[in-house]
Amino acid sequence: MTVLAIVGATGAVGSTMIDIIDSRETVPWSEIRLVASARSAGKKLTVRGEELTVIELAPEVFDGVDIALFDVPDEVSAEWAPIAASRGAVAVDNSGAFRMDPDVPLVVPEVNAAEAANRPKGIIANPNCTTLSMMAAMGALHRAFELQALVVASYQAASGAGQVGIDRLYAEQAALAGKEVGVRAGDVAEVLEAAGLGGDSPFPAPLAMNVVPWAGSVKDDGWSSEELKVRNESRKILGIPDLKVSATCVRVPVVTTHALAVHATFASEVSPDKARAVLASQPTIVLRDDPAAGQWPTPLETVGGDPTWVGRVRQALDFPNTLELFLCGDNLRKGAALNTYEIAETVAAG
Repeated sequence: MTVLAIVGATGAVGSTMIDIIDSRETVPWSEIRLVASARSAGKKLTVRGEELTVIELAPEVFDGVDIALFDVPDEVSAEWAPIAASRGAVAVDNSGAFRMDPDVPLVVPEVNAAEAANRPKGIIANPNCTTLSMMAAMGALHRAFELQALVVASYQAASGAGQVGIDRLYAEQAALAGKEVGVRAGDVAEVLEAAGLGGDSPFPAPLAMNVVPWAGSVKDDGWSSEELKVRNESRKILGIPDLKVSATCVRVPVVTTHALAVHATFASEVSPDKARAVLASQPTIVLRDDPAAGQWPTPLETVGGDPTWVGRVRQALDFPNTLELFLCGDNLRKGAALNTYEIAETVAAG
């Protein structure tokens, strides 16, 4: 039995981690410590029927801890994950602070679980939720057909911007309810302005009744940080340093669950039927692919669940050895809390 700490236990992802722990039939933890900022210290949370008190983040909370899960901002992880490691814990970090550090493995257990044992800094990183949404499927297809290139368009939920993103989407929807808008340029923005929602948004344009072709911060040559994460993290997780990747990240008016349209090219001959057989054999993938019957993945069906849903599997027109797929994954669950927790389970299993 091992001791587990959850740092950021009172946040959205930390709460989801607790839900996941509660849903397991058995857990390997002899003790669970809930850790958060001074503002949240002293709160009471129930985990597996036991009421636990949230304790303030400090170096001594990691004494005797075997695995520490971090769901905190990058700057907090950058400071405290090494402290946890120095006190003997394996730090599993959900932030972006260590993902591209060559001495920190970037792990998706369905794809590269063995990398969890290669942690010279005592830290393991969890991927970005957008990249993670397609990794179970891409890992399985890569093992079967040798992936060579990815072109990805993501349709990212408001919750990817945190609680402030969810709150903003709901506020915009409420302000627009019953209004006849969307028939000329600017009328949505005018209604939001009149409702006091003209500025201070996590999105660069209105999200309700709209799609915004941008997620993340500005990087060189017109790319966003989210798009570069898809490229760089896919290469590291799959172990293909020269994988060709291009991504366009789009924010859509969905609360939770990211969706991705994927154009994947392989070295080996591949057919939709062969790909479906591979995908259907994966325990963490739900194949929903019958367009004639109106069956394909959607965020509303996927939200709240653990699997990645995959559909619209078809041969790309005019591109040999290339498939088109559509995938959905809950960005708060598998995209953050679940994968982080599954890494901890992998480490605990030795």
